[in-house]
Amino acid sequence: MLKNIPQNLSPELLKVLMEMGHGDELVLADGNFPSASHTDRLIRLDGQMMPAVLESILKLFPLDTFVECPVTYMATPADEGNPVIWAAYADILTATGNEQMAIEQVDRFEFYRRSKQAYAIVATSETAFYANIILKKGVISSSFNRCSNTY
Repeated sequence: MLKNIPQNLSPELLKVLMEMGHGDELVLADGNFPSASHTDRLIRLDGQMMPAVLESILKLFPLDTFVECPVTYMATPADEGNPVIWAAYADILTATGNEQMAIEQVDRFEFYRRSKQAYAIVATSETAFYANIILKKGVISSSFNRCSNTY
């Protein structure tokens, strides 16, 4: 057992999060997304909903601060407006210290293209429409002083 690891993150997902490097992308997919056909690295979180999974991941996963938009949503058709779940995502970004992160929206086919290039896809059971999100991994700054000769 480990301390402070969210219970909704599987060992397989934790391994993938650790393997990912700066600039790698992780797709969090809703239940309607064609996850299995878009990746060779599929992590299933059946029974889990996107807001809880997003919050748990962002407690461990640094977002990329070297790009303009480290968060990407699948855009809705112009006449549909923003999905309600995006407000939940905004609250989670704020709660995890990422309130200043810019978010981009890309159309469905661009989202699919980027998903095929992503490091991994996490398939959830989320039922909300347009709940899919891409996170770009950043770095954790080190407090280690590399110039110090002190041991």
